[in-house]
Amino acid sequence: MAFRFLLAAAFFAIGLPVFSADWSLKSPRPELAVEGSVEGDGSLILKSPDEEGLNGFWEKQFPVEGGSWVRFSAERFATDVEHERRSCVVRIEWYGENGRRVKSPHPTNPAYRGAETTAAQPDYPGDGGVGADGGVMVSDTYPVPEDATYAVVQLHLRWAPGGKVVWKDVTFEKADAPAPRKVTLAAVHTQLSGSGRTVAENRELLRPLIDDAAARGADLIVLPELLTCKGVTHDYASVAEAVPGPTTEYFGSLAKQHDCYIVAGLPEKSGDLVYNVAVLVGPDGKVVGKYRKVTLPREEIARGIAPGDEYPVFETRFGKVGLMICYDVFFPEVARELAMNGAEVIALPIWGGNPMLAAARCAENGVFLVSSTYTNHEYNWMKSAIWDREGDRIETANEWESVVVTEVDLSKPTYWDGLGDFQSRIAREAPVRKAE
Repeated sequence: MAFRFLLAAAFFAIGLPVFSADWSLKSPRPELAVEGSVEGDGSLILKSPDEEGLNGFWEKQFPVEGGSWVRFSAERFATDVEHERRSCVVRIEWYGENGRRVKSPHPTNPAYRGAETTAAQPDYPGDGGVGADGGVMVSDTYPVPEDATYAVVQLHLRWAPGGKVVWKDVTFEKADAPAPRKVTLAAVHTQLSGSGRTVAENRELLRPLIDDAAARGADLIVLPELLTCKGVTHDYASVAEAVPGPTTEYFGSLAKQHDCYIVAGLPEKSGDLVYNVAVLVGPDGKVVGKYRKVTLPREEIARGIAPGDEYPVFETRFGKVGLMICYDVFFPEVARELAMNGAEVIALPIWGGNPMLAAARCAENGVFLVSSTYTNHEYNWMKSAIWDREGDRIETANEWESVVVTEVDLSKPTYWDGLGDFQSRIAREAPVRKAE
């Protein structure tokens, strides 16, 4: 440690950082420096000694044109790194002439944080798919602040004792603005009051609400929890069915008819087990995927419902959708797992719950949420609504047997004063979980 500290300190003191093609090897403090080298193909390597808390990075300045768009891209290969999402990070900073701060090109919400445009905050490109050589693709496209003249790109390895990362095919170049990704979201607000109905009759009661939402252009329609049980039976197991099965076929036919996606809540039978599930059916009429409720309240446990243990996220033609159910909203872990898995919209079939927690799940994860509940809209409790990334309700149902519909653009990040694009920071800065 002492020799490495003295060597790093010498580089910093005399202003001769390790470099390659204008990339400089740096660290926040000399005693935290990691080792850097360059492969023959120009790939940039960072390797950490087997010590806690070290933090080093390659850095380079790129000229930019204010008002244009740029795209960062690199392929990342990490070895012996326990928490790759947090340890192997790209950071982009924006500057004007003489290194001055520049104004953000993104508006913040004036209702909460003032109307003035604030200083541009650093950006953090996200992890994507698998690259040509089998590594993780890290990329994103950004608007350049109007008064920016250069950007500083940093490629990090931090807090990874004995770890190594290779950054390959790093590019930072002009690009076209991304196309909008607009989606029309719909939440059904139904009472399904009374009793003595059959499962088939319950499904039919929801048809006109689905027709209404589809007529208003809905791409995704969310129905309530356990819709085959409400007004039918309290014995969930008695009406549990396979997935795919009669209920998913019914809603699948409506999804195909209206060329949309539908989320429905029902009890699923799988062997001797019964799960509380939310199912996503697609425009082709088939099941896209299902989510088995992970957090079970005591009432469902007493009825013999089994918990799920996975957090799937499903690719749709407009973006990535995650599902969670009712009691899940009381626990931050479920929405966080879905967001970490890439969910941009979370569908929430829910019997009832705390609306403040629904708002928190949106704000802490930077996701849109669509909730469909049986709770009376006159109560200060859960709402059938569409929520934005800041936890505000864009649309809220205010009468029974109604549908709320709104359009959002998934291509537009939400920026907060002082935080920037918080959604992009979650994977890089959120706590890591130790094995239980």
